[in-house]
Amino acid sequence: MPQNVFVGPIAEFYDATSTKMYNPAVLDPAVDFLADLNEKVGGGRVLELGIGTGRVGLPLSQRGVDLHGIEISADMVAQLKAKPGADRVAVTVGDFATAKVEGAFTLAFLVFNTISNLLTQDEQVECFKNVSEHLEPGGCFVVELWIPELQKLVPGEHIRAFTATSERLGFDEYDVAAQRVTSHHYWLNGDRVASFSSHHRYLWPSELDLMARLAGLTLRERWGDWDRQAFTSESAKHISVWEKTA
Repeated sequence: MPQNVFVGPIAEFYDATSTKMYNPAVLDPAVDFLADLNEKVGGGRVLELGIGTGRVGLPLSQRGVDLHGIEISADMVAQLKAKPGADRVAVTVGDFATAKVEGAFTLAFLVFNTISNLLTQDEQVECFKNVSEHLEPGGCFVVELWIPELQKLVPGEHIRAFTATSERLGFDEYDVAAQRVTSHHYWLNGDRVASFSSHHRYLWPSELDLMARLAGLTLRERWGDWDRQAFTSESAKHISVWEKTA
């Protein structure tokens, strides 16, 4: 199941440590993309896996989308439920790879690299299967996922810094043989340091496409970002959309 590390203070301060993800230049294109796609595939109910504190789900709901979320951390759900408009969003507390929600959906999505929180290939395959079982024929599954920066690792090294400021340090620790990466975060405040680490199983677009095929989904489109820029060898992430066979 996805690691349930977003508890206690981590959940309480999650939004404060993710402010750049709330920047309208980052958030609005994602919400626009998902709302537009859902209209194209029928405009029915939408399922967000790993809804967290509602960064994407709440704005979608505010646009009139009938949205249901799945989230493993009750503490993250508590943060979501304290926000305006949260009463319109139903949430199931559970493992998004296996949790069941009643009814069918025209769109399901996983954003901000959340599928990599599933730490085995079997769990990731199960996630696709679970999504497919929730989708109506013709419905779509959207995943936002980063491209592992293995080509930037110096030969013989396995740690790469992803941020370094006077207030924050961040390092990714790669285990290439196990296809795992651990992200280490440190926040500096005078002589005090807060830290947090999360574990991930990274995977490539081709592996995701095979998981989708096993679940009865076919690739509909793939982009380099939410603004529908082309996905290329230089892209830092991808937005992939699979469609359930009608």
